[in-house]
Amino acid sequence: MTFLTVVIRGLLRRPVRTCLTLAGISIGIAAVVALVGMSRGFEKGWQVGLKARGTDLVVSSRGGSLTPKPFNASIRDQIARLPGIAATCNLLVQVTSVEDSDLMILSAREWGGFSWSNLKLVTGRMPQSGEEQAVVLGQTAADILKKKVGDPIQIETAELKVVGIVKGGALVEDGSVIMSLALLQKILASPDQINAIDVRVTPGTNEKQLQILIQQIQRQVPEVRAVSVADHLSNSEGFRMVRAMTWGTSLLAVLVGVLGVMNTMLMTVFERTHEICVLLAVGWKRSRIIQMVLYESALLGFFGGVIGVTIGALGVRALGETPALRGLLQPDLGFPLLALSVLIAVAVGVFSGLYPAWRSSRLAPSQALQAG
Repeated sequence: MTFLTVVIRGLLRRPVRTCLTLAGISIGIAAVVALVGMSRGFEKGWQVGLKARGTDLVVSSRGGSLTPKPFNASIRDQIARLPGIAATCNLLVQVTSVEDSDLMILSAREWGGFSWSNLKLVTGRMPQSGEEQAVVLGQTAADILKKKVGDPIQIETAELKVVGIVKGGALVEDGSVIMSLALLQKILASPDQINAIDVRVTPGTNEKQLQILIQQIQRQVPEVRAVSVADHLSNSEGFRMVRAMTWGTSLLAVLVGVLGVMNTMLMTVFERTHEICVLLAVGWKRSRIIQMVLYESALLGFFGGVIGVTIGALGVRALGETPALRGLLQPDLGFPLLALSVLIAVAVGVFSGLYPAWRSSRLAPSQALQAG
């Protein structure tokens, strides 16, 4: 009988209990994969959307939630005069309900600004002016809202007309209702209010010059924050809060798995007291007993991790196709996240097995007679 055979036999001794333990670990790891994958996918989608518009810097208010707090559009004029800035475009972005969709991105852009240039018409036309009562829809948004060119669409209290379907080159762009800034400001009765400024810098600007320009913007307008596209979401309080909640919830789910594995391994040690004592009596070292228990708990973690990764990946992909989230995110389920999740599961198994392993190593060979 090989060492691995002894380890596997220990796990199969109580198959129902082992399966329940695997279920506990799997749920915790599935939560990690789903929540972290969705959070990273949401952030990645916004970053790709900004890059698709040709944005180099994003200026927004300090603080705020998922979307920045509004501020006065006149701030743009103070920034546009700085050397090194090639173009600017005011925006007012909201994540809100539109008709039957509970979550939809409203992207209002300054008429004539460069943030319109990445939109490629699929069908219909673009609005003819910033005052026209019209919107264009990204392909995904049109599909979710079941709209085609010529259909009316209700935005807050105003009924507008869909004049075009566009492709924006990013998931977030394709999932947006896009309109002129002046039109949304009028609908919301918020004249001169924006919550972001897209900035393009002079071609050829290097990273050092970009950081100098960011510092100049901060000095010029201290009430706002300027960051590069790469740092935009990492500096957002809303996204930081989402990440904290994501990992906090995931760790609670993993803790359940820790307790489940520890309970299973303790019960295994109690039930196998006679077997462990016999192994010690025939010459097994205490270190080998510890190794046996830790191998069992690590295997529980590994198989639980693999099952959890599979469940989490399938679940998050299914969620991404639901009407509520479609067009908002594309889950980021890259190999690093999946590998990290399995490693977490193995670490959970080993950690949970430490006390049971120590407990089993304290048994005396003479207890085999009592246990028998």
